[in-house]
Amino acid sequence: MPLSMHELRTSIAVSDIHRAVAFYEGKLGLPLVQTGPSARISGGSRVYASGGGPALNVYQSTTAGTTEATLAVWYVDDLDRIVDELTAAGVEFVRYDQFEHDARGITPRAGGGRIAWFRDPDGNTFALEADM
Repeated sequence: MPLSMHELRTSIAVSDIHRAVAFYEGKLGLPLVQTGPSARISGGSRVYASGGGPALNVYQSTTAGTTEATLAVWYVDDLDRIVDELTAAGVEFVRYDQFEHDARGITPRAGGGRIAWFRDPDGNTFALEADM
């Protein structure tokens, strides 16, 4: 059976699950779907919903924050509103030297649209993208 028939979930390693909960639930406002063990820690992982279903698995691990690549992207309709809401919640947006950014940290995306990047407390990078 092809993988396209199965649900896909992004997994993000964090160094401190309690600090991660404050970020993912408190600042990003993601709803908790379930908790489970990770790295022999009871309650060391969380699954969050986004877009109507389970989408993001956050788990405590010693490999947290070891990649600079963007790990997940949210595709949004109103990028300005979402960036403003997250900024008000304490999320800081990343500015890269090779791109031009507006005052909010939003940059034009290659091929059209716009994008903004942010990081969690472990340095895991995420993006928000919009076609307009």
